[in-house]
Amino acid sequence: MNPTHLTLVHAVLALTLPIALVGVVNRTKSWWAGRKGPRLLQSAHDLRRLLGKRPVVSTVASPLFRVGPYVVLVCSLLAMSMVPLLGSFAPLQFSHDFVALAYTLGLARIALMVSAMDVGSSFEGMGAAREASFSTLAEPALFLLIGSVGAATGMSSFADLMGHLHTTPHYLWMVLPLVVALLILLQLEAARVPVDDPLTHLELTMIHEVMVLDHSGPDLAAMQYAAALKMTLYAGLIAALLNPFNPLTEPALAIAVAVLLMLAVAVVVGCFESLMARLPMRAVPRYALLASGAALLSMLAVGLGGLQP
Repeated sequence: MNPTHLTLVHAVLALTLPIALVGVVNRTKSWWAGRKGPRLLQSAHDLRRLLGKRPVVSTVASPLFRVGPYVVLVCSLLAMSMVPLLGSFAPLQFSHDFVALAYTLGLARIALMVSAMDVGSSFEGMGAAREASFSTLAEPALFLLIGSVGAATGMSSFADLMGHLHTTPHYLWMVLPLVVALLILLQLEAARVPVDDPLTHLELTMIHEVMVLDHSGPDLAAMQYAAALKMTLYAGLIAALLNPFNPLTEPALAIAVAVLLMLAVAVVVGCFESLMARLPMRAVPRYALLASGAALLSMLAVGLGGLQP
């Protein structure tokens, strides 16, 4: 399959899988609770309902509050274009693109926090402070992870890093720590249990949801879709690590396996949310540091492997 067709497939998956993954997570939680649960595409209906509503904006809010959700959404979509969902291919791919990816996600986070603080609510300011604190623990883990994969493969673009790791002798030693690190980053960045609970209504325990309390209508739809995009982004990275097929030479197998792996990640996230309680706020930094520890283990595997004759 040529790159143009792969780009179209990537775009379709990037736009539709966030809705499917949220549906799979919710259905998994329902199965564990012994309920039928909502439809798989329920979040699409929720987004359509929100898009039909007129947003209510605080009288003290500035234009930053209205612009924030769309900056978050555009940055999330841009980041998705640099992520190799299908393996060793990404529509937007260039040397050291992972730095641009990290800063694009960082810009989305800043827009989210600024729009939360713009209304002057102490609760939303508290959520923004927590978001800033925990993100300082997530970013080192992401760069450690990328550094270890870069040391193993010698490649410089994100798609090459993730797609060529299978061919290195370090793969078997690195893959488990890398998957653990990415799963924890998914829970941190997409505000999932045990780090955050998207269904909670207790402001004192919220992180992401407290920052979007004042958003409504299409603005809230943009925020919710962007959060689902982040979950899909990290699920796609886990799938790229595990997917042994090359999308350029074996496109059908690579696409099918990538989709199945991302759905499997959503099932794992749903199992976590069903079987594990949300962590106390003071324990979240220690949990986030586990991601850095796992990434460090993978780097150690590369280093020890390089010492072998």
